[in-house]
Amino acid sequence: MTVSATRWDLTNVYPSLESKEFKNAIKKYKTLLDEMEVFFKKASKADSKTDPKKLGKLLGESVDRFNALFELSGTIDPYIYSFISTDSRNKTAMRILSEFEQMSVQASVLNTKFQAWVGTLGKATIKKAAKTNPSAKAHEFALNEAAEQSKYLMTEAEEILAAELTLSGGNAFGKLQGTVTSQLSVDFELDGKTQKMPMPALINLRSHPDEPTRRRGYEAENIAWEGVKETLAACMNGVKGETLTLYKKRGREDAVHSSLDFARIDRATLDAMLGAMKDSFPMFRKYFKHKAKLIGKEKLAWWDIMAPMGKTDKVYSFDEARDFIVENFNKFSPELGSFAKRAFDNNWIDAEQRDGKRGGAFCMGVSGGQGKPHPR
Repeated sequence: MTVSATRWDLTNVYPSLESKEFKNAIKKYKTLLDEMEVFFKKASKADSKTDPKKLGKLLGESVDRFNALFELSGTIDPYIYSFISTDSRNKTAMRILSEFEQMSVQASVLNTKFQAWVGTLGKATIKKAAKTNPSAKAHEFALNEAAEQSKYLMTEAEEILAAELTLSGGNAFGKLQGTVTSQLSVDFELDGKTQKMPMPALINLRSHPDEPTRRRGYEAENIAWEGVKETLAACMNGVKGETLTLYKKRGREDAVHSSLDFARIDRATLDAMLGAMKDSFPMFRKYFKHKAKLIGKEKLAWWDIMAPMGKTDKVYSFDEARDFIVENFNKFSPELGSFAKRAFDNNWIDAEQRDGKRGGAFCMGVSGGQGKPHPR
């Protein structure tokens, strides 16, 4: 298989979506789910009166089984998504993702049932049981956290229904947003030639050295978003509407309550962080005012916010950019430089701008510790 230097190579995970190795991984995932279903049906009969040693073994085995499930799904899911995030027209990947998500509803329901069961045990019981089993002891913090969060669960029937409905609700709206934005393109004149540019390429013009080009790019971008604003608004309302409805049903105080819990911070900490951000605004305003002055303007226009300072005719090829990044990362940290070199050498980076590819940049973790950077 030949892979472009600017596209990532996924064969170190599975040979292909249609490969025997990938299909076997899907089968194994389903087997683990079914085995967990049978095991938990028996395990959940234990309660706070169960012998601590027996309960510790059940908790430990539950954790081990879930870890095996999550490790496998943490490989399969990002592998499928890596195709969709770079080509939203990949019908094979879309079909396989849909099938995998249907299968994963079972995992979500099992996790909810486990959380509810752990919540009935209480911290004191968990502490006694965890002392008798290495896996339970190693995950005691997570078990206690699951027990604490169980008070925000709906009834079992409601949680199952919510897990099933999200595929055609918030999850579907999220997919639609990704599809619409990745397939949106604009006819734009650049360097004397009119070309069809995907949105990420158009957005990159924000840092173009020529101001008229930046301004035309900004205006073209706004016109493009204007054409899909109703669709994107519906997507946002669909995603957040589902979330807010479930928060209310689960007894959450407000829209940020769950996020605070999962971030393990309190509201005072969040307020302090937001306050620090607000206090720093004058410094940023001072910076933007000075930048406007340097480029000969009274105020900084939106299309000038990311304008480059100074002048250079240097245009980097992909290989030159690679060398520049590795060299300068090494100056800061040899470990970071080594990681960057590894990412380039293994073709973990998908840098090409093309139709159907989602904008933005992210690092996608794959189980086994092989993170795959994905620069825009």
